[in-house]
Parts: sequence; structure tokens; C-alpha cells
Amino acid sequence: MESLNRMALELVDEAIDFADELNVAAYELDNEATVLDFGIEAEGGTEAGLLLAELQTAGLATVQTRMDDVAGAPFPAVELSTDHPAIALLCSQKAGWELGVEGFEGLGSGPARALVAEEGEFQRVGYTDAFEFAVLAVESDALPNEAVAEHVADLAGVEPNAVYLPTFATGSVAGSVTVASRAAELAVFRLSELGYDPLDVLTATGSAPVAPVSYDEATAIGRTNDALAYGGRVHLTVREEFDRFDELPSTASDEYGTPFETFFDDADWELEEIPESVFAPAQVTVDVVNGPTHVLGETNHDLLADSFDL
Repeated sequence: MESLNRMALELVDEAIDFADELNVAAYELDNEATVLDFGIEAEGGTEAGLLLAELQTAGLATVQTRMDDVAGAPFPAVELSTDHPAIALLCSQKAGWELGVEGFEGLGSGPARALVAEEGEFQRVGYTDAFEFAVLAVESDALPNEAVAEHVADLAGVEPNAVYLPTFATGSVAGSVTVASRAAELAVFRLSELGYDPLDVLTATGSAPVAPVSYDEATAIGRTNDALAYGGRVHLTVREEFDRFDELPSTASDEYGTPFETFFDDADWELEEIPESVFAPAQVTVDVVNGPTHVLGETNHDLLADSFDL
């Protein structure tokens, strides 16, 4: 597999070249790291969010919007498909890098994670990246500064001027769009955590509704997670049968039916205090090649209507 960061860098160049059309902004920090504002001070938009999702998967997924509905109301949804689920979703798209640097807080996703490769999924997949540039998408309500870029450069083993930080607030159009693209990633990660070999997942397609934008980050984080857990739908094609497929959807969790803003409030916004089983799509079809097809879970549009304030 070619370097994820090299492939993502081509998409970064595209974002810079078409910054005006995408309503995003790009600028250099004093240490020559590059920040791309996809939705904090810049307006961003749907196309920016789709490019951001493609960038987070290093170009190994097809990402597009389509019209769907939530509780009978017309709503856009984001659909993502990949033939490289383990690499694209677990080793790139997953938001697995917690950034806490001199008062800055954020979540990192994208291929720079593969330059560090300390998370468990890299051992399961057997992939690490080696490249002189690092691309880390940052989910935060503030733009990263030089200290953040230097922290990323240090862990990724690159120079600060080789760091690219596409950044977005959850409470933005691009944020709602790119988070909606994560339904398939949640399913593959959940399956891997249950003990299934992620390399036996051959294809993954997922979709979720685009949550209404709220500039209150707590509301935005709650809504975007609700969109996945109660509206996310996933199809997986897998190589082998497994006796724990029934634990894949969010309906299998004992906490099913609780809005995510409540989860976060009860946990004082400490992510590790929230049960992992709730981070799952609502409905999953698992097609075992030359075997049975399992249909699991269900969507919950009543909860989504409340969450989305319909």
C-alpha cells in the first residue's frame, strides 16, 4: 500500500488550490506548518466536508451525499464506500489521536496517525506509514497553533514545516458532513474490538444523516453522534463467519436509547467514561462471502427527531 500521507497530501493540495470555491482558508504558522480552516473562522460547506472526509481516508474511499429522510423530513445523508476498510477506516479515518497541548484540546484523525502507529488497530492490521509529510485532521473549536504543530511533528517524526492540519469544528457544516461519513468506520472498529480480524472485512459502505448545525459544541457533538448511533446504516462484506455479529449495532448496547449529549454530560465529557458499545451504527448488514447474510439493529427516527429539534 502506498503511503497514506502521500495520498492525503494530494487532497490537501486540492483544498489549497480551490480554497475560495470551498469556502476554506489556508495559512502558514510561524514554524511553517500549514493550517487549513474547514469550519472554525472559515464558512466551509458541504463540498468542504466531503473533501475533508476523503482526506481523512487518504483518498481510499468514495464519499458523496444523497437525499434521505429523518422522521419523514427530507435530509441529506453522507455515504462512504471503500474496498480497503482496515487501512482507510481504522488506520486513517478513525479519530484516535487526543490532542491536549498547552490548553488546546482536539481530536486528531487521518493518516498522520499511521506515522505514529501506537494504537491497537495498527498492530491488528499490520500497517505503519513512513513519509516526510504528516496530514492530521483536527476536530476542535479552535485553530491549532505552533505548539500543536510541533507536538504533531515530534510524534510523527517529521519537521514542523511538513505538518498539515485541516481543522474543523463539530458545530459547522463541514463538521456535520464529515462526521456523518464515519458510520462504516464505527462498524469496522466495533467488529475489530469484538475480536474479528479487520483484514477479513473486504468492503464497507456506510451512511448517516447530516445533523443540523449548532454552534454550541456540546449540542453539535451530541447530534452528530446521535446521527451515527440512531441513524447510521452500514453494509459489510466479510470473508469469515463470526459468532458475535449480533453485538455490532448500537441496539445491542445496554445504554441504547440515550441521547449522546446525556452520555457526555453524565461522564463529565470524559470520553473514556462512556461505554464503547454505544459508538456503533444503528443498523448493520453483514454479508459473509459464500455464506449467510446477517441483518442487525434498527434506526430510531423518534430519537433523531428530538435530537435534531424537528
